[in-house]
Amino acid sequence: MAFRIGLGVDFHQLGEGRDLMLGGVHVPHTVGAIGHSDADVLLHAICDAMLGAACLGDIGVHFPDTDMKYKNIDSKVLLADTVKLIAKEGYAVVNIDSTLCLQEPKIKPYVPQMQQTIASLIGITEKDISIKATTTEQMGFVGRKEGVVAYATVLLQRI
Repeated sequence: MAFRIGLGVDFHQLGEGRDLMLGGVHVPHTVGAIGHSDADVLLHAICDAMLGAACLGDIGVHFPDTDMKYKNIDSKVLLADTVKLIAKEGYAVVNIDSTLCLQEPKIKPYVPQMQQTIASLIGITEKDISIKATTTEQMGFVGRKEGVVAYATVLLQRI
């Protein structure tokens, strides 16, 4: 098959004493995402979408949170490794469409830097990476500012 599509989703709690990393970029905020790695929900969702499209399982299969070598790891490393995994299967990313769900902070000022960071790691252009954001209108754990969610859809093409 020449094209494959994958969907990824990731959730993380928010808490004090952590940096908020989104799309490989530090976003200044009073709280950050809690996780085994740097808890970058956007990069994790993109990794899961890529792995799913290539039928390679999910991020936990390849980078388990039970392995101390991934403790506090920069998720840009995980994304770069995921690119290698899909390339080994004969695929490359065509484009990404993603959505971040968080009540605050506003991420629009950081989107161009996120696109540049992701593009450099994957080997596509910034115009091939859509990053949108929404709130949950103060409903649920996102609306209560307890967590952050990211969704990503990735199109792969056989190379």
